[in-house]
Amino acid sequence: MPYDALIIGAGLSGLSAGIRLAYYEKSVCILERHTTIGGLNSFYRLRNRNYDVGLHAVTNYAVRGTKHGPLPKLLRQLRMDWDDFRLLPQCGSAIDFPGCRLHFSNDFAEFRQQIIEAFPVQADGFHRFVQAVNDYDDMSLVPPPRSARMVLAEYLSDPMLIDMILCPLMFYGSATPHDMDFHQFVIMFKSIYYEGFGRPWEGVRHILKRLTKKYKSLGGELRLRGGVHKILLDGDRAVGVELDDGTQLEASTILSSAGSAETMRLCGEDRERNDAHPPGDISFMETLSPIEKQPAELGFPYTILFYSRTPEFHYNTPDEPLDLRSGIICSPNNFQYEKPLDEGMIRITALANPSFWINLSDDDYPHVKQEWTDKLLTAAQPLLPDYRSYVLDTDSFTPRTIRRFTGHLNGCVYGASQKSLAGDTPVRRLFLCGTDQGYLGIIGSMLSGITMANLHVLKGS
Repeated sequence: MPYDALIIGAGLSGLSAGIRLAYYEKSVCILERHTTIGGLNSFYRLRNRNYDVGLHAVTNYAVRGTKHGPLPKLLRQLRMDWDDFRLLPQCGSAIDFPGCRLHFSNDFAEFRQQIIEAFPVQADGFHRFVQAVNDYDDMSLVPPPRSARMVLAEYLSDPMLIDMILCPLMFYGSATPHDMDFHQFVIMFKSIYYEGFGRPWEGVRHILKRLTKKYKSLGGELRLRGGVHKILLDGDRAVGVELDDGTQLEASTILSSAGSAETMRLCGEDRERNDAHPPGDISFMETLSPIEKQPAELGFPYTILFYSRTPEFHYNTPDEPLDLRSGIICSPNNFQYEKPLDEGMIRITALANPSFWINLSDDDYPHVKQEWTDKLLTAAQPLLPDYRSYVLDTDSFTPRTIRRFTGHLNGCVYGASQKSLAGDTPVRRLFLCGTDQGYLGIIGSMLSGITMANLHVLKGS
């Protein structure tokens, strides 16, 4: 008996799509190659410590009882309660460029005032730009392509201010070197600067476990170690999948969160079709260092510090293994928790060259990774209090790690530069959700799964 829907990938998007479909009594099965859920936003345990992967913060924060915006909409669609996510707001973040540091919080008025004070000549242009963002329809599934950098330049004349505004948004969602599509820019601008950051005390595992519990309670099926070897076609229509172990499953509709290039390659060796869906190559290396002090005690009060050591922000695949000119420093401790986390944590992230890391030999990889971990920590040190004597352990991951545990070609984090907002693919009854559908961030990923489930499975059923 065919399923109403098969979902490839048990990340935030896939789980949310599954919940939405199971709520309406659709027969649905989520297929995940690995032994745990989460995809790009997962968790693991190493040397008796818990680590989050991917999650620095949940964007689109809203206080309990808020009626409008992405988070309340998400909770309504999933039939879940505020306590299911238990998000707590950030303490405050900043963007640091040479000679200028802009602070921002979950109150947009603070960010606006910071820009007016630091760039007074740009104040009128920034006000007009904010109005343009407010007037833009970011819910459209067929927006005309526009360069965010070019739109910003219509209102602002200071190149460093343009780069400072773009920096967090690119780091948290751009698959395009040096730029963003304006549609995605608006989504990220609102999610980070208007709404801001939150996080559960327990990290991403809390959200993932609540989603999984909800999904299973509605009768949804989850197959871990259920990797998809290929998507089965009847002509130009998807009719099912074959798993790594040879099992074949039939379905009326398939939703894939694997990425557009990865999904097309599961459909076979059609060179013309696959060449039309090239994979992205924006990827990162990240270090995670538990410390025996709270970062705020040592003089690091920021939830997230986005930085560039040069006035021009370079956002592209670096020629070197890492781009040490810019990065992200995050402390998961610096949210407004009722009690502190048991240990401090400093996470440092930088753009990485996927080809370099993926093509290293198995023998060279460990010591080269350690070498560049040390270089990254050293490069970020001037922006931090000296916490090195308090470090309890350090782990790191690279594009090679990302490719291994997510299957994303090139270890890319934000997928291909061309998104499919309607989720369409060249194959009938096969649709994208998640990264390459185009909704960004933690909340955006979940809304992507819901929106694609509504549009392609529930609508008209």
